[in-house]
Amino acid sequence: MTVESGHSDGAATDGRRAAALAAREAIEVLEILWSKGGDLAPIAPVSTSQLRVLYILADNDGINLRALGDELGSTPSSVSRMCDRLHAIGFVERTPSSASRREVELRLTGAGTRYLSDLRTRREAALAEVVATMAPEEQAAFARGLAFFRSAVLRGAGDAASVRGTVADTA
Repeated sequence: MTVESGHSDGAATDGRRAAALAAREAIEVLEILWSKGGDLAPIAPVSTSQLRVLYILADNDGINLRALGDELGSTPSSVSRMCDRLHAIGFVERTPSSASRREVELRLTGAGTRYLSDLRTRREAALAEVVATMAPEEQAAFARGLAFFRSAVLRGAGDAASVRGTVADTA
């Protein structure tokens, strides 16, 4: 899209719209990719919300319920119920906090770690198949664009501490 320099506000708005449209379309394509390979979607035994808990615990070993609730933007009772369910299926363990008797530390169990690792491996393999069809310069641009997008999402959501890596690490 070519826009005259005198219309920077319009160009910025058009650029934001085009980027938002491209991101929405990419998400829809990913949803289709996940649904084609049933083993790629966050299906039983965990919901999408519980999967997010697993991601956070993977990056924040020993986090307490309050901090997890802050990361999720959820109420303590909701977080506690989610952790109860994850504990019941053997993905999360609760241990007394070393800092305070009143707190409980949350950690992934071996089964939780394996589940998350398996899911990530399957998804990466499916994505690698698609990315392999792209030219090297397209792959590089794609990786850079996704890294910047991820960084913007994490800045906006305040989740930067709960997910590994930065734009520099992934670009």
